[in-house]
Amino acid sequence: MMVSRIDLNSDLGESFGPWQMGDDPAMLSIVNSANVACGGHASDPETMFLTLKLAVERGVIVGAHPGYADRERFGRRIIPMSNDEIERLIASQIGALMGVAALAGTTVQYVKPHGALGNLAAADRAVADAVVRAVKAISSDMAVLAISGTEFERAAKDMGLPTYSEIFADRAYQSNGQLVPRKQPGAVLHDATEASDRLISFLETGHMPCLEGGTVQLEAHSICVHGDSPGAVEMAAHIRQCLVDRKIDVRSFLDA
Repeated sequence: MMVSRIDLNSDLGESFGPWQMGDDPAMLSIVNSANVACGGHASDPETMFLTLKLAVERGVIVGAHPGYADRERFGRRIIPMSNDEIERLIASQIGALMGVAALAGTTVQYVKPHGALGNLAAADRAVADAVVRAVKAISSDMAVLAISGTEFERAAKDMGLPTYSEIFADRAYQSNGQLVPRKQPGAVLHDATEASDRLISFLETGHMPCLEGGTVQLEAHSICVHGDSPGAVEMAAHIRQCLVDRKIDVRSFLDA
């Protein structure tokens, strides 16, 4: 049965100083929810503020997108840290974005970990618990956007946080429901039509095709299109139009 409602989200605010990543103004005209970098893998106070202000103008809901403090590799390598250190890292980055959001006239309503840290939390329950503890310490009402079918999703539900599941438009899947590592061939999808066809099939069946063959059953409240991928804006626009054409209600997962 076709899903009747879905959200589109994107990882945004990932520029740093004069270095620009992606086309945030264009993406914020397409997506419903923005995962804004918090100064770990990318961003700085000015980038956060400008991204948040634009989100307010476009009526886009804002979430924190914390990751390893690793601008050199864009947060895509694991930095050795204890779980207690991860907890404090997450809390400090969410707090930083919340402070800038207050200046921009908006609020941070959910958290979605970035990159290598997000993938580690998806696979390692102890890391997932550390991330969720940090979120819950800030606010027990703060929502979590988690990769569907992962340890992070289960940890957030077990600790009683509002938990929503996402799938990825532009990433290939493994049979365990986790994303194929970026270094592997075929891990990233670049063709908008291929991505849209796969999503429509998933929304009809609940089964996501896996790179190695077969499918994995997942849930989804939101679809992510990475803002840093080449052709991201075109892919997001194409996906949104395909969803609208099938009379699927495209709005934020947090909208009542």
